[in-house]
Amino acid sequence: MQPTVTEIADGIYRISTWIPEVSPEGFTFNQFLVTGEEPLLFYTGPRAMFPLVAEAMSSVAPVESLRWVTFGHVESDECGSMNMWLTAAPQSQVAHGTLGCDISLNDLCDRPPRALEEGEVIDIGGRRLRQISTPHVPHGWEAQVFYEETTGTLLCGDLLTQVGGGPALTTGDVVGPALAAEGMFGASSMAPSTSQTLRALGDLAPRTLAIMHGSSFEGDGRRALYDLASGYEALVTAR
Repeated sequence: MQPTVTEIADGIYRISTWIPEVSPEGFTFNQFLVTGEEPLLFYTGPRAMFPLVAEAMSSVAPVESLRWVTFGHVESDECGSMNMWLTAAPQSQVAHGTLGCDISLNDLCDRPPRALEEGEVIDIGGRRLRQISTPHVPHGWEAQVFYEETTGTLLCGDLLTQVGGGPALTTGDVVGPALAAEGMFGASSMAPSTSQTLRALGDLAPRTLAIMHGSSFEGDGRRALYDLASGYEALVTAR
């Protein structure tokens, strides 16, 4: 369970812990540290993993330097340890879309969160992260992603989840493994707007997809997200 740390884009570090029990091939839980004058952590991990993840982060930047904590949606592996991060980094603050703050985080956070307007950009000094709401995609009413404009990196949340312990960054197929994982877990909401949302993210033309569970991807992010949308449409038709 020792995390590994890999720079997947300029100044963006993947902190990954492989857990063997979650599937026959195991499962990775990945956090992403975006460095800058005000470092940002996307995806906190559950409470039990906090000591390991904090130690791993300290190999890149002091934990107490963390300024922003955010994640895709309210779920224990996404934000279970957020208050532990708030304690460890006294200047840090949770940032999330307004809906997530209104329905959960205003109550759950030990310090008041910063509610982000749709499309608001957090400029952390050297990196610019744009908030994008994705309701119910892949799941959760308050779901969101962030697009780091400087490096063209999409912080995907649970989108493109894969099982196993593959490489930190791949140029190969991530859509096939993601559809296989969907067949295993059935975790995604197949709402009428799902494909439209995925294709809108693809239109950002991201060069790197920072994926919470599984290998991150470098290459034609537009094609990967469009192919995922088509794969989901095929799943709905098959049902």
